[in-house]
Amino acid sequence: MEVILLERVEKLGQMGDVVSVKPGFARNYLLPQKKALRATEANKTAFDAQKAQLEAENLKRKSEAEDVAAKMADLKVTMIRQAGEAGQLYGSVNARDIANGVTDAGFTVSRSQVSLASPIKTLGLFPVAVALHPEVAIDVTVNVARSSEEAKIQAETGTALISKDEEEEAPEAVPAAEEIFEEEVLAEQAAEEEAEEATEAEEAPAEEAAEEEETKE
Repeated sequence: MEVILLERVEKLGQMGDVVSVKPGFARNYLLPQKKALRATEANKTAFDAQKAQLEAENLKRKSEAEDVAAKMADLKVTMIRQAGEAGQLYGSVNARDIANGVTDAGFTVSRSQVSLASPIKTLGLFPVAVALHPEVAIDVTVNVARSSEEAKIQAETGTALISKDEEEEAPEAVPAAEEIFEEEVLAEQAAEEEAEEATEAEEAPAEEAAEEEETKE
């Protein structure tokens, strides 16, 4: 399906571009969110007539978003969660939680404005992009901790508060896995070499017999 973009859409194009998208993406997202119009001749004509006004409105919204982004610089939001000694959460922090945290800090945003590929499931400090406009985004630091006190320490140190024993054990798991993998590879190579030797041993008598026949002839 072809649509006319009414604003910049990441990985698709800029305002005014006519792009081809999957029908479901257009019906479920672009059209209801008023980010695009069906690329009919009537809509193309209407867009061309309003293009200057739309561009002016877009510049105004962009300027307002840049002002908000300047106020949000270095914004940190704290998420208190229960977690194990290794830092694994008993639950997670999702886009809605972050949007609520940013809103509580005085900047109203929706879940759809938070760019989070997958929920946060460990303690620590995480930069998360928040889109204030199609052309303006800012990183917000999400501080996931067990308590306000630990969140303060994490903010000061820049690292998650997890058990030192767990920290020391984790790196050792990688070499162990590598050693097991190397052993498996060596075992496979040895098996292949034995198979090749066995094949050569079987083929040798046949080759000798063939050579004797040629000599007799």
